[in-house]
Amino acid sequence: MSNENPSIEIIRHSLSHILAAAVRELYPNVKFAIGPAIDNGFYYDFDFGDQKISDADLKEIEKKIKHLIKQNQKFERVEMPIDEAIAKEEKENQPYKKELIADLKTAGETSVSYYTVAGFTDLCKGPHIKNTNQISSDGFKLDKLAGAYWRGDEKNKMLTRIYALAFSTREELEQYVKNREEAAKRDHKKLGRELDLFSFHEEAPGFVFWHEKGMILWNELEKLGKSIRKKHGFVEIKTPQMAKKILWETSGHWDHYHEDMFVFNVDEETYCLKPMDCPFNIKIYQTKMHSYRELPIRYTEIGRVFRNEKSGQLNGLFRVREISQDDSHLFITEDQVKPEIANLLDMVFEFYNALGIEAKFFLSTRPDDFMGEISVWDKAEKDLREALAEKNIAYGLKEKDGAFYGPKIDVNLTDAFGRSWQVATIQLDFQLPGRFGCEYIANDGSAKTPVMIHAAIFGSFERMTGILTEHYGGAFPVWLAPAQVKILPVGESHLDYCQDLKKKFQDAEVRVEIDDSNETVGNKTRKAINEKVPYILVVGDKEKESGKLAVRERGSRDTREMDFVELIKIISDSRPKI
Repeated sequence: MSNENPSIEIIRHSLSHILAAAVRELYPNVKFAIGPAIDNGFYYDFDFGDQKISDADLKEIEKKIKHLIKQNQKFERVEMPIDEAIAKEEKENQPYKKELIADLKTAGETSVSYYTVAGFTDLCKGPHIKNTNQISSDGFKLDKLAGAYWRGDEKNKMLTRIYALAFSTREELEQYVKNREEAAKRDHKKLGRELDLFSFHEEAPGFVFWHEKGMILWNELEKLGKSIRKKHGFVEIKTPQMAKKILWETSGHWDHYHEDMFVFNVDEETYCLKPMDCPFNIKIYQTKMHSYRELPIRYTEIGRVFRNEKSGQLNGLFRVREISQDDSHLFITEDQVKPEIANLLDMVFEFYNALGIEAKFFLSTRPDDFMGEISVWDKAEKDLREALAEKNIAYGLKEKDGAFYGPKIDVNLTDAFGRSWQVATIQLDFQLPGRFGCEYIANDGSAKTPVMIHAAIFGSFERMTGILTEHYGGAFPVWLAPAQVKILPVGESHLDYCQDLKKKFQDAEVRVEIDDSNETVGNKTRKAINEKVPYILVVGDKEKESGKLAVRERGSRDTREMDFVELIKIISDSRPKI
């Protein structure tokens, strides 16, 4: 390895070029599409024509990649006039590269860059490693094949995508593979069935059917979120699920988002199921004139929005077509921006501390399809930076990842397997209130446009439930567990006492179940363990006569004697203190 240490992102992207070079040697007629780095490695999309490859072929391709790496191949860059590049790709029969370059020409580019490694030259803006000796040949592996439409459009040709894993060392790769195998055992779709939390059905693809126990999770999360928002001065509202197209034209969503919206006609009018709550909150704000003395106004609702996700992108609770958000919208003056952002950041910490998960912060900046003036965007980004700095919060950057109407702070959490999930978002918006003509009367009597903040502290119920299910492997914290106590009567003669005990738990607001099946205590215990219940109580003659509880805690093989009041206190103390 070289003394230089390129970032893992650069290594991954460089490896994608070497993958393409290896594929070209083994399949000379292949056509090349794109090969970016991704979170855990990289991929490359190929058009193999009539030739089919299988997972078995990946071993030969991987062997070729390792051979090329060991030859200490250099990456060499060259700049080429754009028309010459188009002619080059035309001559070499590479239609996908030609299309990409033609788009760059339309966008005003006059030249493009190419990188050559192992005799293979590929269109790319870089950067790359200098030499393949900067790559650990045992820190990557080809992972799987998948189909991928060119440019993600179902109308285009289906290409073959080769996924690969890549890390700085073999140890990191092995740990990732181990974590992934363990995560597969905790797949939320599998646990959702086993724990009777939720289900999915072919008749309603992309929509979740919440069962009784799943609704307990939902209600506990909702209760926590509502208590935090109430503490921080939010008032609850509720808005419709659809509106006429004109509302979305005014907001700008129609221009930027209409392909992902559910649209239909009623009485010769075009209606849309809402993909966002913000325009509806604005309509409530507009029902009367507001004074600066009323601001900030902090609206919150459990907003249900609908997005027409492609069927191939649906994935359990992680990618759905109906999304339930803990959505909030604030209307404020410009000098209230930083204190209100600070208030929202405090809410983030409270919520994620209650879940026992650390939050990580990112600033997402102006995208290419932004709306409004650059000077306004610059001020908005500066306000967010200063709010983060005043809270002493370290943060990363997500360049060009802001919403079209404003920059945002994204919050990620890292689960038990080291996977990063984007959850909460705090978006500053200087655009939308002006598009709708929102005003307030300032202290000098003039009419001014308020600033708007969009905020969702845990994102969506669906995504958060999926993340928590996998993070905890279904063994939810006591306060969140659908059943907190499971009572196992030894025999039929103990059933009446167990029913009395259940009533006492319910009066103490503890979620409790009785297994009154005609099974042995051993079988009942194994079932309760598989259900991941925090506390299992076996009730026989001794417990019935003494009034003591024989308690087996989740994860323990031992049973300990405990007073009823003591167990109630333990369960009560597990609830988040807000």
